[in-house]
Amino acid sequence: MSASLPIDVTLLRPGLRLAVGLSGGADSVALLCALHQQARELGLVLHAAHLHHGLRGAEADADLAFCRTLAAQLDIPFHESRVDTAAEAKPAPNLSDPARSKPAESIEEAARRLRYAWFQQLLSKTPLDAVATAHTLDDQAETVLAKFLRGAWTEGLSAIHPKLESPEGGVILRPLLATTRAQIEEFLRALGQPWRTDSSNADTAFTRNRIRHELLPLLEAWNPRLREHLAQMAQLARDEEAWWQSELARLAPQLLLPGRPVRGGGRAAAPGLESGLAIDVTRLAALSPALQRRLLRHAAAQLGAAPDFPATESLRTLALSGRAGQKRQLAHGLSAERTHRELRLSAELASAQESASPQVTKYVVPIPGQVAATAFSLALRVDLDPASEPPAPPATGAPSQAILRPWKPGDRVRLRHSSGPRKVKEVLERLRVTGHDRTLWPVLEIDGRILWMRGVEVEPLPGLRVTAAPLEPASSTLALP
Repeated sequence: MSASLPIDVTLLRPGLRLAVGLSGGADSVALLCALHQQARELGLVLHAAHLHHGLRGAEADADLAFCRTLAAQLDIPFHESRVDTAAEAKPAPNLSDPARSKPAESIEEAARRLRYAWFQQLLSKTPLDAVATAHTLDDQAETVLAKFLRGAWTEGLSAIHPKLESPEGGVILRPLLATTRAQIEEFLRALGQPWRTDSSNADTAFTRNRIRHELLPLLEAWNPRLREHLAQMAQLARDEEAWWQSELARLAPQLLLPGRPVRGGGRAAAPGLESGLAIDVTRLAALSPALQRRLLRHAAAQLGAAPDFPATESLRTLALSGRAGQKRQLAHGLSAERTHRELRLSAELASAQESASPQVTKYVVPIPGQVAATAFSLALRVDLDPASEPPAPPATGAPSQAILRPWKPGDRVRLRHSSGPRKVKEVLERLRVTGHDRTLWPVLEIDGRILWMRGVEVEPLPGLRVTAAPLEPASSTLALP
């Protein structure tokens, strides 16, 4: 009897033109071989697709050659492309508008973004219906654990979905989510099929690898079936999230009221705000806490916000026990106001914010130089450090200024003694910064890199020294050492 591998065939249909994302590793090689075994029976038209990430030099070149040869042996059309992941991970300064600069990414994040962008491009330009990736039960367990460590909600714990439909029309399938890495290697050995080993998978500088090689084995000493249980948790979270979405689609129109009440009846949006939403606090109080949280987060999502657990609980407290006139200012322009009967949520329009105070929360700091940032109650100075080499100049010339501004979604910062960039959002969560303070938390940026952030020790940029001190309300000049 020939070797076989369990595949979720419910994701497949006769006539499906399917490209397998082929890295050369055991998982993707096994998926391609298993699908090739069953292609005629399932009615599949198979292709193979390999993206060279521009990392690992000759090793990656050998991966590409291996994949090209395997596709030829199986008589499968082969698609390939190259990207420069390291360059893409670097910050991209926007000198005309520094606030729109692209922040730095980790190599992991940049590689994933580039990979899925290429899949989407392939789907749009090639006669293909879907791309299959070889995510396994082990990958699922690692992802659930990573999401849990970051404090994800239920939807986050659903982790890797078997089917992912892109707004642009592409479909990503994961037929091996119930298959373990051990089953995959057993299948390949039985076939006598070799595979490639990515040396970077052993590098524990990457978060995923630390979870795989250090944390999961440690936890499995307590429960040997942990991976299976984590994958089951993802399935439960996925199904429960689908139920919640259908329930919210039914209940939200009944419980969420648009805008504010106006004399004579009806409701209208407030000037300068996106169309707000309100919830009758008496009706909200009659619901279970789980539904209360879901409705509040659903309402916030309609206004472009995603409150974390502390922010959601703050909204619940304001709704259930707050007094008329009390307000909360949350991250990213989300505001909440308690009236006698309602909790009203609104989000400031970006244009309104910019026209009201176009230069209040962004300051240009010359290098060397100083600024009195009254919006942040901060006196800040940037000096050249004679004790170290000056910073490398960008392509447009030597850096001559830095930008002091509020943080924005997508910002990343390198903390001293940290293994890689961290999301500013997550750093603020660890600092327990909420409300108005969170919205205007200051960072100092140069050429897309954050070199100072209030409240934390940032990995220094060689050649520069930043000094910050509280600014007295009446101050108009600096007095820094």
